[in-house]
Amino acid sequence: MSKIKSFSEIKKISEKLKKEGKIIVFTNGCFDIIHPGHIKLLKKAKSLGDVLIVGLNKDKSVKKLKGEKRPIIDEKGRVEILSSLEMVDYVVLFGDRTPKRLIKEILPDYIVKGGDYKKQEVVGKDIVEKYGGKVVIIPLYKKYSTTNLIKKIK
Repeated sequence: MSKIKSFSEIKKISEKLKKEGKIIVFTNGCFDIIHPGHIKLLKKAKSLGDVLIVGLNKDKSVKKLKGEKRPIIDEKGRVEILSSLEMVDYVVLFGDRTPKRLIKEILPDYIVKGGDYKKQEVVGKDIVEKYGGKVVIIPLYKKYSTTNLIKKIK
């Protein structure tokens, strides 16, 4: 069974999981050059619930967010890496600038983001809090960041 799902597939899966009383955790990002900071965030996110869904920015949206030289690893490679991680249950590619539309499909119990965000800045906060969901910020693993790794490689 593939962990890689479309919007319509993840909506059906989420509805089924909710009926079963499962706690759904959602996080999203570019996940370009997976490093220990990403792993720490994903492990912590998974520990909050039963199922971890990762929204992954498509290449076009990464370019808009990070600049023309990004991503370093294309979406096909990034989705393969993320879907191979044991703590990740599902991966959904999205091309919008933000994951708001995807969050509306999933209606997670938790949205998890890294410490470079403040709770009030997290996209979807308004959506999940309406039905009792929560936003959780995981402190950054300061030693690692994709930007710093790229600088180091150069």
